[in-house]
Amino acid sequence: MNIIEGNFSTSNNKFAIIVSRFNEFIGQNLLEGALDCLKKHNCSEENIDIIKVPGAFEIPFAAQKLAEQKKYNAIICLGAVIRGATPHFDFVANSASNGISQVSLKYNIPIAFGVLTTDNIEQAIERSGTKSGNKGWDAALTAIEMADLANKI
Repeated sequence: MNIIEGNFSTSNNKFAIIVSRFNEFIGQNLLEGALDCLKKHNCSEENIDIIKVPGAFEIPFAAQKLAEQKKYNAIICLGAVIRGATPHFDFVANSASNGISQVSLKYNIPIAFGVLTTDNIEQAIERSGTKSGNKGWDAALTAIEMADLANKI
């Protein structure tokens, strides 16, 4: 039996981080978590590009433009979509998740989904660096592992 799995080594891999400016306080916390994770796993700053987009709906477009360049080993998508009183939440959350997934499969590149979809601001704050950890860190760790696994398979 041969088991192939990714390690948590950045080994000169290049990462792009796309972060939404909408709900900027949350996005900034997620970005800080992702950067902390990458740096703690020995990723040099010159191997990290940060791309800021207006909102979560625009993340798939940016991910596609980056994937087309074929210069990144993984892309990390960060943002927050917080439920409001209208169905807008559902449209944006679904579009972001489906779009990101389609780009990953079309361009054969690992894309980590660190876009929070929460019922309220308190849940977003909890998931961006307080009692529920930092999902930006988690997304970066996923990207590191999947980039290494992609190199192996």
